Amino acid sequence: MEGKDIQVQEKKEVDTQGELTQEGPFFVPNIDIFEDDNNIALIADMPGVSKDNIDIRLEDGRLRIQGKVSKEAPGKYVLSEYSIGDYFSNFALSTAIDQSGIQASMKNGVLRVILPKSDKSKPKKITITSN
Repeated sequence: MEGKDIQVQEKKEVDTQGELTQEGPFFVPNIDIFEDDNNIALIADMPGVSKDNIDIRLEDGRLRIQGKVSKEAPGKYVLSEYSIGDYFSNFALSTAIDQSGIQASMKNGVLRVILPKSDKSKPKKITITSN
């Protein structure tokens, strides 16, 4: 990463419209998106979230990711520099995604969601013939 400074980003709280059914803040996870010929990959940082506390849903062409953080503290707070809250993000998926083949995995607080491209959206090599 020569020539680039590492920059710390503050957690961004989700703007809500209407009332929430759950108390506490929701944060937008930091997400990197990668693409190759066959897939789009979403890599989301969700520290404090275990595999069992992730809910990923596909509904009406929207991918919803929600992660719950365990709020158990090992004792009484003396100082808190880190805001604890659940994570939420929402994506609209195009028809270029094969929605039946979506896969997800979680390791060390990092969620990886693989969105396979449909065959019609994958690049195709055109062969050239001579007359």
